[in-house]
Amino acid sequence: MKILVCISHVPDTTSKINFVNGDSEFDTNGVQYVINPNDEFGLTRAIWFQEQQGATVTVVNVGGPDTEPTLRKALAIGANEAIRVNANPTDGFFVAKQLAEVIKNDGYDLVIAGKESLDYNGGMVPGMIAGILGYNFLNSCVSLTIDGTTVTASREIDGGKETVATTLPLIIGGQKGLVEEKDLRIPNMRGIMTARTKALTILEPVDANVATKAVKFDKPAPKSAVKLVAADNLDELISLLHNEAKVI
Repeated sequence: MKILVCISHVPDTTSKINFVNGDSEFDTNGVQYVINPNDEFGLTRAIWFQEQQGATVTVVNVGGPDTEPTLRKALAIGANEAIRVNANPTDGFFVAKQLAEVIKNDGYDLVIAGKESLDYNGGMVPGMIAGILGYNFLNSCVSLTIDGTTVTASREIDGGKETVATTLPLIIGGQKGLVEEKDLRIPNMRGIMTARTKALTILEPVDANVATKAVKFDKPAPKSAVKLVAADNLDELISLLHNEAKVI
């Protein structure tokens, strides 16, 4: 079984977020980047298939040379090889077109992507890839077992979970539940050294329209100061909740 894991290169959640050029571009200065958490759950599950069922695992990213340390980390975790499509990931459709081309050319049985990236939360790419290629698609996937070409999976729905059966080839949008946080793997020294010798192939992008463009970003309003009310001053509390907070 050939597995492709799509890897997004996203800012660490502890990074301080700022924008430049009239709030139209993300400021990358001083920002630490990591593997997108939803993608890391998927990668860990793929490594399980590698160990238990002899699958080969390839990771892929659409981005510039600055994303290669993230791909090398994925190789250190256990992926067999990596692919970088040498393009700026301008929007979801553009990224989906690049990834669909990689999948079409190399014939992967299972494609694991995060249901959304931590930075833009678009949630579009896995479904778009499936639409372009005509593959089966399952989003918000929280469990996955494969027997031959038969797949049993569960996904989160409002109020519970849905278990479905489908067949390969399949694209999933994964999240926490494919594995738990305690099962995520930290690269050890052997893995880091081995990653240096694994293949990292650079592909040039195919032509694709850029369907959307970020015009402006707005940061959330800062939190207002906390007002303390004496425990025995019920009238003031009610007044504040009614006139300022407007929750009653």
